[in-house]
Amino acid sequence: MKLNFKRSIYFKDFILVLQGIAMGAANKVPGVSGGVVALVGGFYETLIFSFQRFNLIALKLVLNRRFKSFWRYINGRFLTLLFAGVVISYFSVSLLLDYLLSNHETLVLGSFFGMIIGSLYLVVIRVKIWKISSRVLFLLGLIFGLSISYLRPVAENDQLYFVFFCGIISVSGMTIPGLSGSFLLLILGNYNLLLVDAVNALFLVVSDIIFLDFDSLSNPIIQRLLIIIFVFTIGSLSGLILFSNILKGVLKKFPKQTLSAIIGFISGTLILVYPWRKKVLLYDDKGNLILNASGNPMFSNYNYYYPDFKDFETYGVLLTIILGISILFLLNYYDKKRTN
Repeated sequence: MKLNFKRSIYFKDFILVLQGIAMGAANKVPGVSGGVVALVGGFYETLIFSFQRFNLIALKLVLNRRFKSFWRYINGRFLTLLFAGVVISYFSVSLLLDYLLSNHETLVLGSFFGMIIGSLYLVVIRVKIWKISSRVLFLLGLIFGLSISYLRPVAENDQLYFVFFCGIISVSGMTIPGLSGSFLLLILGNYNLLLVDAVNALFLVVSDIIFLDFDSLSNPIIQRLLIIIFVFTIGSLSGLILFSNILKGVLKKFPKQTLSAIIGFISGTLILVYPWRKKVLLYDDKGNLILNASGNPMFSNYNYYYPDFKDFETYGVLLTIILGISILFLLNYYDKKRTN
């Protein structure tokens, strides 16, 4: 009996790490929100209430050296396993996603499009009764989501105060379902700097240190990127505490209305992962392609188009959409079976 109990605990821990990997991957893709993974996975409220425990009480427990009480108070096991998955994702799945988005963007977006459609259905059935307040908040969420979806990206900015601000903004996708932190970084012009260049620099340094090679640390560009990712991380932690404390009160007092606003917002931002689109690249007056500080082409927006059913790739995208929906339903089925 004890052995089965331990196996059950370890299996739940393993699933939590996998959910962290899924959140990390979702946060990396512009237009996809890691908060949706938490919402559909059934641990969104646990996540928010764990984040908001980083407060003065937690600080007091640390100062009094009551580390075990601090660990229990912040739900340390849950957060550690979840963020272990996020970290694993950033150094594995995210690198794979970078490759796939560069070479098979339409298919990748198709799978995420399907997942978000599936998640919308699963969240909608949780509201059940749609009061007038819920309908109004749905419309407000929809309008806000559509407004963000059509914002244009600005130039890259590596000033540390702005990087700190980007850190605060980036975690919104983890705490607010439907709001893609990576898309907001794209709008702010720092997506490549923070989620590609800085992460790759950190990965390079860690890989070198494992083999006792410290040469990369003397590279001034690497040094700058390490400082940037440190400031970005501090900003992200600050954002987690800020957003979670705000959401805690809202979720407690207005759970159905909050879900309604989230449904509207996710619906409004669904266009961000619509797979049939082309980038509108930016050119200067001489007809030269404008590049950002990372050397990547800048674009003003997307041109969306209807799928061409004469094109064989269209059916591949439709299959990935169906696959995305199926994955969400399977995860939901498993979660219900596990909790019953």
